[in-house]
Amino acid sequence: MAAIGINFLLTFAQIVGGLVSGSLALIADALHNFSDAISLVIAFAARKIARRPSDARMTFGYQRVEIVAAMINYTSLIIIGLFLVYEAIMRFIEPQGVDGWMVVIIAVVALVIDVGTALLTYAMSKTSVNIRAAFLHNVADALGSVAVIIAGSLILLYDWRLIDPAVTLLIAGYILWQAFAEIGPVVRMLMLGTPPTIPADAVLASLRAVEGVADAHHLHLWQIHEHEDAADAHLVVPDEHWSEADAIKRRAKESLKRDFGISHTTFEMECARHACVTPRAIGH
Repeated sequence: MAAIGINFLLTFAQIVGGLVSGSLALIADALHNFSDAISLVIAFAARKIARRPSDARMTFGYQRVEIVAAMINYTSLIIIGLFLVYEAIMRFIEPQGVDGWMVVIIAVVALVIDVGTALLTYAMSKTSVNIRAAFLHNVADALGSVAVIIAGSLILLYDWRLIDPAVTLLIAGYILWQAFAEIGPVVRMLMLGTPPTIPADAVLASLRAVEGVADAHHLHLWQIHEHEDAADAHLVVPDEHWSEADAIKRRAKESLKRDFGISHTTFEMECARHACVTPRAIGH
């Protein structure tokens, strides 16, 4: 909570400093820093909600709220990045004077806070897509602060006014590159896509190789949340092995757990005599 409060105060100081000094790059850094603070609020609120146990309303539990939080944070990064591109282009068209000293001083303070906040979230970012989104917010802002310091220094030394919108474009470009690179896996999870490290064909082949399984079809693979994959499928059992259906189901579950780490599996057992007619191997 301290990191969140400090980031809000820093945002206010950067906006005031940017308006007084005339630096668009400093305001750009302020907007991104504001998104950092918001991203931390969203990330930690989502993490707290995610710990709730499953209930009648959310039978899979609440952990997917972290994916939703990550989506919100990455989307906000994209919006901020596009806004900064527009403002930088306008500043190229109409250059303005910039107070280099104020820019450098505020950017140095911002850099210290950004690095500190990033260090606080680094460990958790390794295991949570939600916290990783907040961490990347802070990394991007730290790099933005470095760029602003460089811009302020060049303005002081050479009065290069166009360096301010140029640095703003660099900050915006990095923000957009970062957001688009990270948002794909989040969208995939929200769309119930197949886990990226699990080939559907390989899972199907593994099920068909289980002793007592004549065929497998209607396979679905998805991620319940970032650290738990799930599968369901129809398994066809020959008439003469129907009495072993429970044992066959157990072997199928063990196979997917062993080979692919899939811990949540649901199988519909079909007697070969009454199996689906011309079923799809994957999906319905």
